[in-house]
Amino acid sequence: MTDLSKLPVTVVTGFLGSGKTTLIRHLMQNPGGRRLAVVVNEFGDVGVDGEILKGCAIPDCPEENIMELANGCICCTVADDFIPTIEALMKLDPRPDHILIETSGLALPKPLLKAFDWPDIRSKITVDGVIALADAEAVAAGRFAPDVDRVNAQREADDSLDHETPLSEVFEDQISCADIVLLTKPDLAGPEGVAKAREVIAAEAPRPLPVVECAEGVVDPRVILGLEAAAEDDMDARPSHHDNADDHDHEDFESIVVDIPELAAPADLVAAIERLATERNILRVKGYAAVQGKPMRLLVQAVGARVRHQFDRPWKADEARQGRLVVIAEHDDIDEAAIRTALTPEHVA
Repeated sequence: MTDLSKLPVTVVTGFLGSGKTTLIRHLMQNPGGRRLAVVVNEFGDVGVDGEILKGCAIPDCPEENIMELANGCICCTVADDFIPTIEALMKLDPRPDHILIETSGLALPKPLLKAFDWPDIRSKITVDGVIALADAEAVAAGRFAPDVDRVNAQREADDSLDHETPLSEVFEDQISCADIVLLTKPDLAGPEGVAKAREVIAAEAPRPLPVVECAEGVVDPRVILGLEAAAEDDMDARPSHHDNADDHDHEDFESIVVDIPELAAPADLVAAIERLATERNILRVKGYAAVQGKPMRLLVQAVGARVRHQFDRPWKADEARQGRLVVIAEHDDIDEAAIRTALTPEHVA
């Protein structure tokens, strides 16, 4: 790569918990001869995904090549956050060969593409491709409306109403903007679920899109890197629900951070998160916890009532054994007091 060539950037988008961090971790460990840099944009104050990736840093993607932009949409903070971050990565020595951007699960990808038209960087970088991850099991089950029966009832009562929920719009915009769709967790969906998910994606896509099954983030980097899509010059082919809006906001979703004391056992926290998902329609929970008698920190990641946890690293000597969780839901479903109560020790146990 010469200094005059544009630096390729791959945007990795996808719904909450679809496997974006797992995919990027795999690419970091299997870069296909490229020196990578990573930008992680999270929704919420606790940088869970960025810390996971920094823990996987290798010579081709060292820790200084991994940058976090937390609690904000990078396309809404172009001048203050996005441009300085990209410029800092481009000044690294040696310079990265390729930048990966992991968007928040709540992000709309098309406004981000518009940020690449910013005068300070438009001649220096190009969007090599947009990769949309879709959870096969969730897509097959149609989990893009919190209450499908209620939506159908509204449709029957008043044809003039806009029945789409924010979740469906996020999913549709991500698919519409993509160059390739990775269908993740196919093992959980099974053959029938995968087939149904493919049907849903084909119906939502504005043009034929390659759909590749991807388990545990494992995909040949040649499939998704080096597409040379120049997506920033191809905006008309990527329709969005928000094309006619002057700007966009994220008021449909809200996140809170909950500090939790040491747990007696991981199963107690899992049960509490499952109850939150089913009783209060919580979309996503991610963060860390301390378990009594365990020297390792517990990493927690939940999508709805599906909770995954593992011990990821020892607690550092200067760290308080204090858990922190980010809880994300649609705005009307966030009852901060009730959520904090549900995650207190007497309710978790």
